[in-house]
Amino acid sequence: MTVVLERPYEFVPPHRGNLWPKLIQSFRLIDWHLRRTECVVDHECRNLDRFAESVRNGNGVMLTPNHCRYADPIVLGWPGRSIGTHLYAMAAWHLFNTTAFEHFALRRMGAFSVHRETSDKQSLDTAVNILTEAQRPLIVFPEGTTNRTNDTLKPLLDGVAFMARTAARRRAKQSEGDVVIHPVALKYLCLGEIQSWAAEQLAELELRLGWHKAPALNVVDRTIRLVEGMLALKEIEYTGRSSSGELPPRRDALMYHLLETAESALGLNPPEDPDVRARVRLIRAEVVKQHFRATPDQQRAQKDRLQGIADQADFAQNLLSFPESYLTRGHVTDTKLLETIQRIQESIYGKASETMPLKVIIDFGEAIPVPPERAPKGERDPVMLNIEDQLSHMIRLLAEEAKPIG
Repeated sequence: MTVVLERPYEFVPPHRGNLWPKLIQSFRLIDWHLRRTECVVDHECRNLDRFAESVRNGNGVMLTPNHCRYADPIVLGWPGRSIGTHLYAMAAWHLFNTTAFEHFALRRMGAFSVHRETSDKQSLDTAVNILTEAQRPLIVFPEGTTNRTNDTLKPLLDGVAFMARTAARRRAKQSEGDVVIHPVALKYLCLGEIQSWAAEQLAELELRLGWHKAPALNVVDRTIRLVEGMLALKEIEYTGRSSSGELPPRRDALMYHLLETAESALGLNPPEDPDVRARVRLIRAEVVKQHFRATPDQQRAQKDRLQGIADQADFAQNLLSFPESYLTRGHVTDTKLLETIQRIQESIYGKASETMPLKVIIDFGEAIPVPPERAPKGERDPVMLNIEDQLSHMIRLLAEEAKPIG
């Protein structure tokens, strides 16, 4: 769920006190939560001294991790606990609309909401104030959304540098020190045996699709076959028939069909920006706008239609999470296979099987000093380029620690 139609957006501020975060750390509640819900049972912090030094120097500190799993913001509590600091984190609005307990827990852990489909001034101001005051480090995921492709980095959102530069200007005026950004590479490694786990999950998925006889194929080829089957079913669902040919162009054709159909249903003009994520954000924003612009009776009548359009846009974005070369023969690892199967499960069930024990490596990049001056016009912000370069390099190195599958 990424669009909330139960009530209009209302900014959720972070809990500012230290008692709850201290209790969470003291009783190791994040360990329990990660083990129980995400099957993340171990962790390793690397280059933690870089992070500790920035905090010790009194800098405004922003952490910019890659975002490959729902566990990401929680696992960052481990390095925070190691150096004796609490954290704030910017989190999508829909995460605060699951259960009352989730809403309560997220706030107590330092999270505050951001409405990704609009310009959320309150959220941006909160982030800038946190960096200016430098009471705690701030987590912002520069990719914006999560997917299960741990070895790839999606395009980064420039708003990260905007927030950091704004805070740097304020701190410079107040002579209070620097603002720095630490890219953080997160890599999840399988601790269990992937072949038996994959075979069990694939058998369940094949039965779900009505395939009662397991093929005489290895788990990688079975996974590719399942991706093809799922894509064919989705083509029939949304276009009325399945197509043939290579998977990447079929995926792209379905993705753009979903976007064009959703835009047409909402009366949106063809976009100038062909970027899929930008188009999805516009669709989500228009869904929310049309819903809350209507009368209560109209809202009830249109809710299912608008929710369906939003879900359609979400699935188009989900298709981006199936990279073309992720399961290229000779380059497959246990973590790539795990992620692909879990993406299929999310597409079919709405939820992945978190039963493979995982260890997360949390690697801190070099501090990037943020200048108070505005970025050069007509160029990509050098701060964003630095974040991207460091993250890409660290992720590439960490990918080599996964176990290859022959």
